Amino acid sequence: MLKDLKAFLLRGNVVDMAVGVIIATAFGAIITSLVNDIITPLILNPLLSAAGVDRIAELAWHGVAYGSFLSAVINFLIIGTVLFFVIKAIEKAQNLRKTEEVEEAPAGPTQEELLVEIRDLLAKK
Repeated sequence: MLKDLKAFLLRGNVVDMAVGVIIATAFGAIITSLVNDIITPLILNPLLSAAGVDRIAELAWHGVAYGSFLSAVINFLIIGTVLFFVIKAIEKAQNLRKTEEVEEAPAGPTQEELLVEIRDLLAKK
């Protein structure tokens, strides 16, 4: 039983998934800090100050605290936008690396060269 448990826990997929979850948690903390500490104050604070409100979450209408919901929606949109640009940058960096690797690969014979070789071999027979 313990042997099976060890085999399961050390299987490649489980370890890869664990690493992915840990990295995703750390990445999520970075994105949350970027949104809460940098982007939101730069974008929303000037707008809120002009409206005479300290925080969106404080907005309410006849006891209905819609500000909290509005704040969550705005945070979602900002986080989604930031993630979009971060992922695009990562994909671009990966594509650049793949392009460099492809350029380093030695060039093999073209399809036409192979067909000429086959024709010549058939002609000799």
